[in-house]
Amino acid sequence: MEAGKIVAVRTCVACRLRAPRTELLRVVLREGRLEVDDRGVLPGRGAWVHPTRECLDRAVTRGMFPRALRVSGKPDTSPLENRLKTLMDN
Repeated sequence: MEAGKIVAVRTCVACRLRAPRTELLRVVLREGRLEVDDRGVLPGRGAWVHPTRECLDRAVTRGMFPRALRVSGKPDTSPLENRLKTLMDN
């Protein structure tokens, strides 16, 4: 890390551990589906989660995404799960 460089830190919605934003995935709600925001530029509120099966499962089963995104109902998590599977396969 360069001296004097500020590192943005975020909290994982599942495990509540703080980490640099480069180590977490930003998740947004688009048309009722949870999607990964790779560039961090999609509009709206975002939730941050570690790119691991454990954190994703915990966040989904405990309803962390609707709470963090401040929405009601249960969003479709399949795009997020597919993306995580792709990341883990590589």
